[in-house]
Amino acid sequence: MQFGFERLFVWQKSRQLVSMIYKLIIKLPQEERFGLSDQLRRASVSIASNLAEGAGRMSIKEKIHFCEVSYGSLMEVTCQLLLAQDLGYLTEEDNIQIRPLLEEQERLIRGYHNFLREKLKELP
Repeated sequence: MQFGFERLFVWQKSRQLVSMIYKLIIKLPQEERFGLSDQLRRASVSIASNLAEGAGRMSIKEKIHFCEVSYGSLMEVTCQLLLAQDLGYLTEEDNIQIRPLLEEQERLIRGYHNFLREKLKELP
């Protein structure tokens, strides 16, 4: 048996993003273990977690809310990766390699959000 969120392609892709983030975090210095590393971990996990939590809600408005929180976490991850590059912890190549997945996740979350908003419009 699968829960509904496990069938969502947007959630499946968010798992890939978490894996990539965790692989990149290894490159960050030990002194960032409780700073940028922790923040990247929490924000990337938040993307997947909020998609799952939203899928479990009964109200379309709640589903939309959690989708929006997930999108915000994606923007947070993107910002943090750029800051890690600015600080010399990650290379430009690191960010170039993960960027397509970030952009795909952004499109998927937006698409899911638009789908949910259309469903909301159909309600009486």
